[in-house]
Amino acid sequence: MSASPSSSAQAAREALAARLGDLRREAELSGHELAVRCGWSAAKSSRIERARTPASDADIRAWCTACGAEEQAPDLVAANRRADQMYVHWKKLHRHGMRRAQEEVIPLYENTRHFRVYCSNVIPGMLQTEAYAAALLSAIAAFQETPDDSVSAAASRVERSQVVFQGGHRFALLVEETVLRHRIGDADTMAGQLGYLLAVMALPNVSFGVVPFSAERRVWPLEAFYLFDDRRVSVELLTAAVNISAPGEIAVYAKAFAGLSRMAVYGAAARTLITEAISALG
Repeated sequence: MSASPSSSAQAAREALAARLGDLRREAELSGHELAVRCGWSAAKSSRIERARTPASDADIRAWCTACGAEEQAPDLVAANRRADQMYVHWKKLHRHGMRRAQEEVIPLYENTRHFRVYCSNVIPGMLQTEAYAAALLSAIAAFQETPDDSVSAAASRVERSQVVFQGGHRFALLVEETVLRHRIGDADTMAGQLGYLLAVMALPNVSFGVVPFSAERRVWPLEAFYLFDDRRVSVELLTAAVNISAPGEIAVYAKAFAGLSRMAVYGAAARTLITEAISALG
């Protein structure tokens, strides 16, 4: 596995910083001279060029102007924004509530043909009932101390999830058996959620697997991740969402998914685990 799920974002920032350094050298400016032209400290120039401090859009424009390379500013600003989108803190994403975050990914869902999803902590979002989603999103909002619009956000999540019932999309979904036992909401909420899993896993375009407690681990439990075709991986950390587009890293997550798939059980065996979890609710 890669050293850090945020390595793609850091690599993008380092590439941008290197390009800014090239512009300074091509303009035959020292770090101090560039800082004077930009109206900031030499230490700030050094931190930006060494990718220690992320440059703002305004910083990039000032840097390009100081180097006589104003025409390069738009492309570099665009690259900077792409780097920012790779690693997005949940508190920033949810600062106005969570409904908007559900709606923003609708185009990604509609344009993806093959979904591969692994969750070690909760039911995958696209298979959540409205009650389960509301309970989960309310807990997230409380923990993050962000606005709680869990009811409307849950409704948007369920609406977004209708892609499961549309043609042209295939879903391979894996959960750890612990996901079936973690209590999100009350017993009725969990019973409804687990019952819904039994219904959805019968769809011809859905492959639903459970990695049982008894599986001999060839791939250890990982953070939740979503593979969208072979174009993007979204990884869910406690503090941030990491969006990966580097082909090499996507291949690593695809390899992990394949390994986890081989440890999972499907069909009747998976249904047995789900019904046992329902019975355990009492």
